[in-house]
Amino acid sequence: MSYTCQNCGVTAEESSKLCNPASDLESGNLCGVPADKVCGGNMEQMKYACDACGSVSATSDNLCSPSAIK
Repeated sequence: MSYTCQNCGVTAEESSKLCNPASDLESGNLCGVPADKVCGGNMEQMKYACDACGSVSATSDNLCSPSAIK
């Protein structure tokens, strides 16, 4: 079973690796979630930031105005 963090969108096989895990979370908009809510140690997986609010995500699908983090 795979889990997804409701704060940052990172996935893991163990729920204990995430700060706010859900096993049946559909990918949703993560805008409004500040970068300090990213699960510990997973900031390097964040590839996109929202131009509107600064939220970050591992995939662009979770943000309303994504740009690649360089």
